[in-house]
Order: sequence, then structure tokens, then C-alpha cells
Amino acid sequence: MIAVNNVSLRFADRKLFEEVNIKFTPGNCYGLIGANGAGKSTFLKILSGEIEAQTGDVHMSPGERLAILKQNHFEYEEFEVLKVVMMGHKRLYDVMQEKDAIYMKPDFSDEDGIRAAELEGEFAELNGWEAESEAAILLKGLGIPESLQSKKMSELGGSEKVKVLLAQALFGKPDVLLLDEPTNHLDLQAIQWLEEFLINFENTVIVVSHDRHFLNKVCTHIADLDFGKIQVYVGNYDFWYESSQLALKLSQDANKKKEEQIKQLQEFVARFSANASKSKQATSRKKLLDKISLDDIKPSSRKYPYVHFAPEREIGNDVLQVEGLSKTIDGVKVLDNVSFIMNREDKIAFLSRNELAVSTLFKILAGEMEPDNGTYKWGVTTSQAFFPKDNSEYFEGNDVDLVDWLRQYSPNDQSESFLRGFLGRMLFSGEEVKKKASVLSGGEKVRCMLSKMMLSGANVLLLDEPTNHLDLESITALNNGLMSFKGAMLFSSHDHQFVETVANRIIEVTPNGIVDKQTTYDEFLSDQEIQKRLVELYA
Repeated sequence: MIAVNNVSLRFADRKLFEEVNIKFTPGNCYGLIGANGAGKSTFLKILSGEIEAQTGDVHMSPGERLAILKQNHFEYEEFEVLKVVMMGHKRLYDVMQEKDAIYMKPDFSDEDGIRAAELEGEFAELNGWEAESEAAILLKGLGIPESLQSKKMSELGGSEKVKVLLAQALFGKPDVLLLDEPTNHLDLQAIQWLEEFLINFENTVIVVSHDRHFLNKVCTHIADLDFGKIQVYVGNYDFWYESSQLALKLSQDANKKKEEQIKQLQEFVARFSANASKSKQATSRKKLLDKISLDDIKPSSRKYPYVHFAPEREIGNDVLQVEGLSKTIDGVKVLDNVSFIMNREDKIAFLSRNELAVSTLFKILAGEMEPDNGTYKWGVTTSQAFFPKDNSEYFEGNDVDLVDWLRQYSPNDQSESFLRGFLGRMLFSGEEVKKKASVLSGGEKVRCMLSKMMLSGANVLLLDEPTNHLDLESITALNNGLMSFKGAMLFSSHDHQFVETVANRIIEVTPNGIVDKQTTYDEFLSDQEIQKRLVELYA
């Protein structure tokens, strides 16, 4: 167990936490959520001891071990992969090092023998004989093959290093596990493996993530950081989101009868009670959920941008025809004879183990890149708006303010008051609209690019990883906006829930062709014939 008592922290005049009191208990997984800049990562650092709070303290049960996902991907460049994982259990690794150093001595003394015996005993108590096999199993589960496990970290790619550091945090069954954005840079298979690992993990987990599907799968509780406090709710992210929206609705409608409000809440709780990510927690969670009252659910202070794409004209039956597109980049063929026909109702999610393949296809279809072979043709009734994964060219060296930046993409030369109002709905309020486009954060740039697309009135959207850099609130708003979009869409995203709720067709691009299926994302992943075909195409 880890307990936080009266923890407060201020940076200059800004209050992050004020007398936070909370207990994180074994067997539960807590999703720590909050708006960008609320202090989620800082709170994890307080829990780990990296940052000291100005008041209060953090207490762990005696003898318990805490592990944290390291963020410095270059910290262990000269160490072997397998050893880096075992470093996650510092005491065990220290025992191994000292023991090996003693046995390497040319003049092995009686004192050395006594010390070696002591270390061997501790080594066995720490399950040291299983350490290498456990580390190898973790690495394999995350997609690091045996051929890489004896290499130095410096020889690995960026996503591989992330997986090794994640395995390091998971190693040795820590009593408290702190994970800050653990799904970043992970492929689908690694995320699914991590979900299963955490669902079956018996100790305490505290995780920060922008991946709603991940939070829904693994979390038994949500720790909501808001107003400088942390409020714990039983249930997963969807439960918290729905309940906070319900609370906001009820607080805004004071004329509703109390009985009707209670009935709403009871129906809502009943719907979520069975949605347990850990079966052993289901009974206790239902008991807790049944005890929730209206006063337990507080409206959130978070602000959601207004995302709405309104096509200026209805799309016709002929949307897009792609025939035999191929493209080689830096000597590697990323697209090979890609062909498909897009229909007016299609919202197609594009997948690939090579992200460059999808980005290249989108750039070709947006007219920003020429194919080596093949053709594509847009229907005469279509108009397209493109969201590139790398949007830096739209902002770098651009010293205009946001009003003037957006004005250049406004088809009807809209007034400043209109553009200010439009930016306000995208959470740029007051003097923020006078920010220079060149100094925006990643999330602010994405919101600007979405504003640009909304102003276009396009009836076909091409979106390459639009959820990157966005906080949970903006992802939710974008998700809802695209679900209600009346046009056609081609998009890619690592956000499972985003793909599942928006797409009605899935195309996976492989080095040896495509797999194209009119289906939902979950059905695509669970279809054994499709997955068998993908194994063949990726081989």
C-alpha cells in the first residue's frame, strides 16, 4: 500500500496540489487523469521520491518495493538488454553483481566464501534463479526477440528501448508500479500483452495514459486530479467520464426532481457494475458502485473543445478509386500495388506495422507526393481536407498570431470576431489568440490544424494520427465530432477506442498487399482468418 498524507505543491504562484490525502491499495489499478498541465507526471514523481512535496509525506508499507517506468531512453546505452531489465530490481541486481565479483577474484579468501554464502542465500530469497528467465519472458511478451536480448541498448531502435524500460519496471513483481504513458511507442501486440499483464497483476498500479481503451481495460479505479485535489472513483475511465457528464447535467438543471436524478444514477451504475476489468474485483466494485450517491459525483472543471465538421456539399457515389499505387522510399518499398475503391459511407481506418506506409499513402492521396506507379482518382463531388502526422511546416517560422494564421485558411475571409469565436471554441480564449503560431505546443498545433479543416467544409477527411499530442478531453471531443461527421473519411490512429467507434471499414497495408474488410476494429482483430492472412503477408 502507498498512502499520501496532506501533500501540497506549488510552483511560483501556481498551485498544483493542495492537501492531497489518498490511499492506493493492493490489487487495484488506478488511472490518474487530469487536464494537460494539471500535474499528473509531477504527482508520480512525488510518489517515487524524485520530487519532494512542500508539505505532507508519502508512506509505503515497510519492506515494499516501488518501480517506475523510466523516461530517459538513453540512460543505459552501454548495458546489455537483459541486464537493463534486471536492474529494475535494484537489490537483486546489486546482489548479482557483488556475488559475481567475488567469484571472479583470483585469490578467493575465507571471508569471501562467507560473504558469497550470505549473498547466495539472499539471491535465492529474491528469486534470483528465475531472474533471467523472467526478464526474457517479459521482453518476449513486449516484442523484443531473443536475438536482441544480449545486445547493448545503444544497438536498439527507439520503440525497442521503450519496451525494454517497460520490462524493467514490470520486472520482479514490484509492490507498487508507477507507469507514465506506458503505451507510447508500443505496437498493438505489445499494448494487448501489457493490458493482460496488468489485468492479472496482483499489486498496486498507478498509471497515467491518454489511451482511453487502455484505461478502460486495466483500471479498477480512476484518480481524478482536479481543483488541486485528487478524487478517487470506483470504475474505469468511461464510468468516470459518463458520471462526470451526468453530474454536470444535473447541476445545470436544478428543476429536475430528486427522485428522477436518483433513478438516472441507479440505471447508470447498474449499466457499469458488470464492466469489471478484473473478475476478482467485480463483486467488491459492484458493492461500492451501489453505494454511490449524487453527492459523490462532482462536475469536472475540464473544458472540451467543440469539434464539428460540416460538409458544404453532399458527397456523390464516386468518391475515390485507387489502382496499383506503389512507392519506394530510401530503397525500401513502402507501398506495393495498393488498390481499393472508397464509397460515400466509408470511414476507413488504415493500419500497418510500418507507419511510413500509411503516411506515404495519405500524402499521395492528398497530392503532396507522387507515386512511383499506379493512379488514384477523386470523385467530382468530393473536396478533401488533410491532417498530416507532421504539421511542422504549417507553423515553423510563422510569426503571425492565431487569428491571422487561421484567416489564411478561411475561404470567405471571415471577420476577426468570427475567427476569435471559432478559436475560442477550440479553447484559445482571450489573449491566447494573440499567441504566435511558431511557439505553440504540440496539442495546440493539432487544435489549430483541426480548426483549419473545419473551416474548409470538406466532405472527405484524411487524418494521419490526429490523436497524437492531444489530451483526453480533446481526443474525446474529436472522437465525438468524427462519429457524427456526414462525409467520408480515411484515417489512422493508435487510439483503440477512437478506431473502434469511428471506423466501419479496416484496411491493413502490408509489404505484400492489403487486407480490406468492411467491419469494426474489434471484429477485425478477432477474426482468425484475417489474422492468419496478415501473418502470411508480413512474413
